[in-house]
Amino acid sequence: MVWIDKYERADGTPVRGHSRWAPGARREMAVLAVVAVAVLGIGGGGVQQDTSDGTAPRPQSTVQYPIPWDRTTTRDSKAEQPRPAVSYPVKFEAPKDPRPLPTPTVSYPIDLSALGAGR
Repeated sequence: MVWIDKYERADGTPVRGHSRWAPGARREMAVLAVVAVAVLGIGGGGVQQDTSDGTAPRPQSTVQYPIPWDRTTTRDSKAEQPRPAVSYPVKFEAPKDPRPLPTPTVSYPIDLSALGAGR
């Protein structure tokens, strides 16, 4: 909103200070209010289940403490250890034609006197 200070019109009528909405702001605020009311009315409220004592149901914990740990997965156990799938070395083909490395076309340091610069 814009605040307009008090002023006097050209015909001498005094006008007290007031606020004024920007053009189109009333419509935007009305649309926002309708959307907010729709959200609250359709799904924004709390869900109430029919329970005997009037409280909402809560999930129950299924964990039993203390938690038993399986001790057979340690390194000291006699459990079967994983083995490689192949017993021979796998050889991969090397690329046949390696691309030649680009050669630089500029030698450093650059000699500016050769370019005609008289600095």
